[in-house]
Amino acid sequence: MNLIYTILGDKRFISLLLIINILGTIYGYIWYLPQLERTSPHFIPFVPDSPTASLFFCFVLIAFLLGKNWGLIEALAMITLFKYGVWAVVMNILTLQVTGYLSWQGYMLIASHGAMAIQGLLYAPFNRIKWWHLMVAGIWTLHNDIIDYVFMQFPVYSSLYLYIQEIGYFTFWLSIASIVLTYWLGVRRNRFSLKLPFHS
Repeated sequence: MNLIYTILGDKRFISLLLIINILGTIYGYIWYLPQLERTSPHFIPFVPDSPTASLFFCFVLIAFLLGKNWGLIEALAMITLFKYGVWAVVMNILTLQVTGYLSWQGYMLIASHGAMAIQGLLYAPFNRIKWWHLMVAGIWTLHNDIIDYVFMQFPVYSSLYLYIQEIGYFTFWLSIASIVLTYWLGVRRNRFSLKLPFHS
């Protein structure tokens, strides 16, 4: 365990992870372009869920490299990385079950989004999240669910449209679970906590 966190706290590893997440974020926004072109401008910030989550994490990693903690961004990143990481894995598995087929891009999304969720959890001990950070990030997350499933701006999975009510219900409770998990690992007083070796 100590070796794992020594690697996670190394500047070279963080820099490599930052590059990977920047590339993944760019790819994610490109993936959403067809949907964004049909989206009303005031909904655009809430549509590309996964790339925005990885964008939050990019800023978390930049802060780490600067020897800082940006608690609000850490809360947004941790909640959304876990939520949308798990969400995409479940949706692609469900697509496979419903259609009997999943493209190589679907398997790639399962792997990449699974990694999203895991990296958010692994870096939790380095976060410095306060109660108000969690509250703001939680409101953002639940508001995003309203935009997605009340105003119907959810990510397009055409083969799953018939299950949109069930998906919306699942997503709401996944949001709650992600907020609770972020509290448990990132906020509560007796949580497991580490300090990056190059922080002042």
